[in-house]
Amino acid sequence: MRPESTNGTGGGGLAVPMAWLCAEYIADELLRTGGLVEPGSLEYRAGRRTLALTVYLGDGTDGAPGTGGEDRLEEWLVRTAYGHPWEEWVRERLAARGRRDGDGDEGLALARETWRHLEGTHLLATDLGALTADPAAGLAVDESEAVWMPSWRLGLPLGHLALRLYEPPHV
Repeated sequence: MRPESTNGTGGGGLAVPMAWLCAEYIADELLRTGGLVEPGSLEYRAGRRTLALTVYLGDGTDGAPGTGGEDRLEEWLVRTAYGHPWEEWVRERLAARGRRDGDGDEGLALARETWRHLEGTHLLATDLGALTADPAAGLAVDESEAVWMPSWRLGLPLGHLALRLYEPPHV
């Protein structure tokens, strides 16, 4: 959201709500330190948006990793894990936030816009849905078989892997 004016006579508030800003920062730091994909790539943006939405909707911006937020890190790992109904969780949390905070919440507006982006942007990628629930079955994914999928389907496993690779700073 942009302030009303840039000449010092506007509302004087933040252009982006602090909770959303923190969620995006945490997501960006996790992905950058993981070094899994090139910053700025479509994959990176999908992962960052997916993680930011997870952090924001999980109310986890007050417990960033490395600041005593290891419980939040575990929560994010569970939310982004393969087989977790992340899409339904996002929809439920957005609806609950809308009922609780109303439509005037700018953070919620940014979260909804991010969700629209994640659903509306489709990427051509290997069909990760072809994985079996039992990796011991020995079935491999055919990486030459690509399908169009909403970007969150690619961002979710990328975000989960970045969370797994994260090592809190040693104090």
